[in-house]
Amino acid sequence: MNTPLLIQLFFLYYAFPVFGVKLSAVTCGIVGLIFLGGGYMAEGFSGGFAAVPKRQIESAVALGMVPKQIARYVVLPQGLALSVPALAANVIFLIKETSIFAVIAIPELTNTALDLIGLYYRSNEYLFMLVIAYALILIPLIVFFDWLERKVRYGAFGN
Repeated sequence: MNTPLLIQLFFLYYAFPVFGVKLSAVTCGIVGLIFLGGGYMAEGFSGGFAAVPKRQIESAVALGMVPKQIARYVVLPQGLALSVPALAANVIFLIKETSIFAVIAIPELTNTALDLIGLYYRSNEYLFMLVIAYALILIPLIVFFDWLERKVRYGAFGN
């Protein structure tokens, strides 16, 4: 679904009860992220599999592989390797999108920081801690995905 997460969360949390479906805030948050991220992830994997060179498939056919073998031994490994950058970008994007959860009363980092600012009037300190918290979450993921991308890269696409 190519709609903003905020609109999806409002719809899931406030409109579904009108139709008799009551979901908890956490369930709405998870479903909203699945809707938002699912399409982007599918496009990332689709692009990775579409980028497998046709000559690789033709070579597999020439070697006598059946379609199941071609998919398992040729298309899947290369397509997954080519999908890693899109996968990494989408995972990082989805983690940053969790800050929207505050609109349906799910306590998350940004909401907690704003509550603390309201209580103690120390904006700079709590906003700095918010940046540090997101950095502690995202930097290890970035390092991991960078390592993974280098690990799955093969000769035709660089070192």
